[in-house]
Amino acid sequence: MQLITRRWALATVGTLAMAGFRRKLHAEELESIARLVLTDPPKPMPEISFEDADGKPHTLAEFRDHAMVLNLWATWCMPCIAEMAALAALSRTLAPDDIAVLPLSSDRGGVDAVKRFYAAHEIAALPVLIDRKGAAVEALGARGIPTTIIVDKQGRERARLEGAANWATPEAAQKVRSLAG
Repeated sequence: MQLITRRWALATVGTLAMAGFRRKLHAEELESIARLVLTDPPKPMPEISFEDADGKPHTLAEFRDHAMVLNLWATWCMPCIAEMAALAALSRTLAPDDIAVLPLSSDRGGVDAVKRFYAAHEIAALPVLIDRKGAAVEALGARGIPTTIIVDKQGRERARLEGAANWATPEAAQKVRSLAG
């Protein structure tokens, strides 16, 4: 009886491990940004505050005159996890264009949770930004996370995408550039 239980346990663990492995999404498996919804007419962004890795407060107003890709996410959100490497790639691609990719984490674990996540997933091209109380999600009327908002140089929302997407494509970078103004 113990042999059957042990075999069953080993088989179950193996099956679950493989199922978890198969379910781990990579950027190339995510949907394209075709679901990006244009904001017409463009609307001014609300005043949003957040903290950086050192606990220093910031607002979106500090980024006026710079276009932004604002991503609302959390380390416990599976679709968010899947797109973070793609957002890091987008950040590297758009840096010469002076377009910032700002991932606002609503993790209750704060800076430490995001730093551990970045280290585990080898994310180096994104800043650690924390929205401790989830105020940005509420202020922006996001229905969930991940939500990504394209903000032009005038500080207006130009487009929004709810859910994970592959931001690491040339098409995604070109679309962001065209909306950035």
